[in-house]
Amino acid sequence: MRNVVFVDPASQHLLALAQRVAQADVTALLVGPTGSGKEVLARVLHEASARARGPFVALNCAAMPDHLIEDLLFGHEKGAFTGAHRDHKGLFEQAQGGTLFLDEIGEMPMHLQSKLLRVLQEKQLTRLGGQVVIPLNVRFIAATNKDLRKAIAEREFREDLYFRISTFRLRIQPLCERPGDILPLAMQALNRLAKDGVPLSLSVEAQ
Repeated sequence: MRNVVFVDPASQHLLALAQRVAQADVTALLVGPTGSGKEVLARVLHEASARARGPFVALNCAAMPDHLIEDLLFGHEKGAFTGAHRDHKGLFEQAQGGTLFLDEIGEMPMHLQSKLLRVLQEKQLTRLGGQVVIPLNVRFIAATNKDLRKAIAEREFREDLYFRISTFRLRIQPLCERPGDILPLAMQALNRLAKDGVPLSLSVEAQ
């Protein structure tokens, strides 16, 4: 297991729960504010599972334009569109035998939610511009900082996709609600900077 911080009692409880969830090869939804460590927890789920030797592939849906998300996830065949000069494996194929993690899934546009739902249901996909059906062996983990039930009510998120991705739902508390993690996280960050050769200086300003 990579060097992660779960010192606070609330974090230790979440870690124990995540390690149990990892044994069930089903989808999981991680809910928590931005910066709370959702990708760290997703890696815990991967590394504590039977898929630990497989790839861990991650994508932040909020950081990519719609058309790029579709190509990145599902791939394309040569000639599928202008500029497609060769076949391209999408992230689902790159994650074969391992885990695909989609962060900020609440930002995914509705038309891509429909395609994602179909892939998760059928456990297979067809690349853009392709005809060959590709079977998938991938564990899917999603994360969001949004209230997806509210998004469903506002017709911004598909209810059927929500139930498909939330077989297990894990909530990550904000750092202010797990104070026992603050100092260890700060020390970890300082150690990482020191290893990278970044000069560190601490100063106290007199009041």
